[in-house]
This record gives sequence, C-alpha cells and structure tokens, in this order.
Amino acid sequence: MNKINPMKQRMIYLMLVLMAVSCSSPSSQQTTESADTIQTATDSISMSEVDGVSGATNVANPPSFNGIIMMPPQNHVTVTLGMGGSVRDIRVLPGEYVRKGEVILTLANPAFIELQQSYLDAAAQTEYLKKEYERQQKLVSGESASLKRMQQSKADYLSMKSKMEAAAAQLTLLGIDTSTLLQKGICTYLEVRAPRNGYVTNMDINAGKYFAAGDPVCDVIDKSKPMLQLTAYEKDLDKLQPNTQFTFKVNGMPDTTFTAELVSVDQMVDNVNRSIKVYARILQAYPNFRPGMYVAAKITDKKH
Repeated sequence: MNKINPMKQRMIYLMLVLMAVSCSSPSSQQTTESADTIQTATDSISMSEVDGVSGATNVANPPSFNGIIMMPPQNHVTVTLGMGGSVRDIRVLPGEYVRKGEVILTLANPAFIELQQSYLDAAAQTEYLKKEYERQQKLVSGESASLKRMQQSKADYLSMKSKMEAAAAQLTLLGIDTSTLLQKGICTYLEVRAPRNGYVTNMDINAGKYFAAGDPVCDVIDKSKPMLQLTAYEKDLDKLQPNTQFTFKVNGMPDTTFTAELVSVDQMVDNVNRSIKVYARILQAYPNFRPGMYVAAKITDKKH
C-alpha cells in the first residue's frame, strides 16, 4: 500500500478545516475562532514544510562562489623594455607558445649601438690601464718611478673599470651577453626575448611602432598551474578552512566538473560589497582553460 506524503496529509487537513468552517453559520466570536484555527493550521503547515526540508537534508546547502580562472602571479610575466626603440621585426603572433629565451621581436635604437660601443671601448681601455698599473707597481717597488705616478695609474684603471662594469650591467638588463659581444662585435638591433616558457598574449604591437623604455609590449603566461579566484562573503569565512575542496564548472563546459583546493584567503575586505577574494589551486590542468574564464564553484566534502 502506498503511503500518503506527509505534505499531502497536511493539505487535506487544511481543506477539511476550511470546509467545516464554510458549511456552518458561526457567530462573530465563532468566526474569529475559526479564522484563528485556519491561521494556526496554515502556520503549522508552513513550519512543517521548514521542518521537512531541514529534516530531509539535516544540514544547510554548501555555499556557492562565483569567480574566474587565473594564473599565479609568478606564472604571468609582463615583458617590458629596458630601452626604447621602434619595432623592426615581429617573430611571433598572439596566442603562440614560446620558450624561454626565444626572440619575440627586435627593436631599432641608435642608443643601443652607442651603449655597446661604450662597453667595448671601456673594456679595451680597462685592459690597457690594468697592465699600466701593474707596470707602475713594479717600478715603484724597484724605486724606478714615483709613488704619485703609480697612484694616478691606479685611479685611471679603477675609473675605467667602473665605466666598463656600468655599461656591462646595462647590457645585462637588456639581455645582452657581454662575452658574446666581445667575440662577435656590435649587434645592430636589440632582441626582446621571452622571459619564460608560455603563451604570448596582450600583444599590441606592429612594425614601426615606437615604444619608450619601461613600456609593456606583451605578456607571457604559463598555463601549467591554473588557479581559481573566487568571491566569498564574510558569512562564509568560517567554512573556508585549510585544504577545503571545491567542485566547479566553467562557463562553456557545462558537462564537465572540475576540482580545486583552497590555497589562501585574502586579508582585505571590499568596503563596497563586503566581499573577500579566495584563491584555490585547480587539481586537474585542462588545455582549454584561459585566464578570465567565468566559473561557478561550491564547497564539497569529497576528497580526491
């Protein structure tokens, strides 16, 4: 025999009460009492509905979060220029994968040629002044030259050595190997190379465009370790404990569920909407993930 749903039983009870009231001709007081009876029955059903839901689930639904896919800051590199120049040659296209050290583009700037020349001149002068200083030291020890001349030789050597080192430091910041420069001579164009393996993005360049020193030319992102940036609220903070796990879906991939694990919770609360940024490591890297993709996540007790 099929059991009648408790909810249906309560509805039948309410209907019977209503029929009993409508079939009688009560006095004013009775009418009031009947109305109270109906209200009590209605409240009882309402409370029973709440109890029924809580009794069925026994716990509140897990909180949900919205957010985006992001890459860790150390895996998202902005390529900036140590020296300005006009774009001469572009070697890659937006979205292409590059390896660390691969040339992205080349720049033309006469100042780059002058810097190399300054280094090579300083290197040559330093070598000469070093030998002269060593010669003066020997002469002084043999009392064949004055101490003053030896000290002047030393000052000339150290001064030129510092100029050479300063030029070398500037070239190193530009990605130029000074030992290669000494062997092969001056390079006409400055090569801008990829700082790490990854995909080229945010590339707003064209041949002939001029960039000043410090301007960004593109980004290189490594997608091997994607993360989630979720938005949480103060009421859910107590549920965000170390190693909390999430299940999430990505906009455009509704049939696939992914998992992530809590990494950190930001310490600043947004003063406008009282939200907090939450960061989680995605446990399965997926090739089609892109920074900025929208996700919907919720806490899960399932351990992976």
